[in-house]
Amino acid sequence: MSRILPADRTKNVRYAIRDLVVKAQELEKKGEKIIYLNIGDPLKYDFRTPQHLIEAVENNWQNSSSYADSMGIEEARKAVAGEALRLGIKNVSKEDVIMTSGGSEGISMAIGAIMNSGENILTPKPGYPLYNAVINYLQGQENEYELNEEDNWQPDIDDMRKRINEKTQAIVLINPNNPTGGVYTRSILQKVLDLAGEHNLVVFSDETYDKLLLDEDAKFTAAGSLSDDIPVVTFNTLSKNYLVPGWRVGWCIFSGAGIEDYEEAVKKLARARLSISHPMQYAVKPALEGRHDHLVDVKNKLRKRRDITYKRLNEINGISCVKPRAAFYAFPKIELKIESDEKFILDLLKKEKVLFVHGSGFGQKQGTNHFRVVFAASEEALSEAFDRLENYVEKRL
Repeated sequence: MSRILPADRTKNVRYAIRDLVVKAQELEKKGEKIIYLNIGDPLKYDFRTPQHLIEAVENNWQNSSSYADSMGIEEARKAVAGEALRLGIKNVSKEDVIMTSGGSEGISMAIGAIMNSGENILTPKPGYPLYNAVINYLQGQENEYELNEEDNWQPDIDDMRKRINEKTQAIVLINPNNPTGGVYTRSILQKVLDLAGEHNLVVFSDETYDKLLLDEDAKFTAAGSLSDDIPVVTFNTLSKNYLVPGWRVGWCIFSGAGIEDYEEAVKKLARARLSISHPMQYAVKPALEGRHDHLVDVKNKLRKRRDITYKRLNEINGISCVKPRAAFYAFPKIELKIESDEKFILDLLKKEKVLFVHGSGFGQKQGTNHFRVVFAASEEALSEAFDRLENYVEKRL
């Protein structure tokens, strides 16, 4: 029998965050101990799920072995709609909410319902790699706009404007940003919405880390709150704010004028996949409407670890880092003579047994090299990792 060949649409699907783990696991099989600072899963470190969410799922376990409604259970959708209103997104009801299997499924369905083969969606560079993976899988065209490293990683509006063409369907915002930890200003967000309105584009606003702000003067603004007219799809999830990434509970919120037909197309895709996990949806109402005291401890830990990361990285010759303001990611620049950022990261893994992710896996300005650090790890693990990074740079570069 001849070899089975994969579809062409899979050739350009890349996801650097997980792809690198294979290399680390090969070293572990040889007895090496790796410091993993590559995957944004706080449960891999010393964070724990709030007990009241666990109890909410357990208390409904016996009644949730059936399929759920394709759009999601009613109490979860009502809670999400209430959260949208608290964020200032107007005219949203439970009918404008779809519960999804994590944020990832919502992103995939939203892109699939708006982009035809050969069309494009503006995505940030750097940005979360899932967006371009889905665009490539659906045989669309990557169209990346730059974030301005010199301006705390704010979107470059001029670059965004010049990249819009007749095949552009939407603009992606990731705020707070993964991988940079940047938080977008209200003024910048308004300019993006104005640009979308000018060109009749949908705005996809990924707000996964909206409750993990690390500085008192860092202000989060929901993109959908800035206009009643511009169509906005807001993505969020329980995963990071509520420390349950494995539960795979996310949602899409549809707002703005003229979005009804498109919203119904996404709902068709949601009905086709039947439903998301039924039991886990019972955590949504207590998460969004219940106590948030876990966030105090989470943000205190992350703030200390962010400060260690920022200080240590900037003390290493040839490495510089903009201070992250949210989430648990830093995106330092490599200002050294290297062959490529990917080779730098793989060689560091081999020599020092520390795993980061190369910046090209997220996109970066041409001629620059970066890597992403997950600083959710303990202070001790971070200090050891940065010692090893410094040793590597000093000895080899």
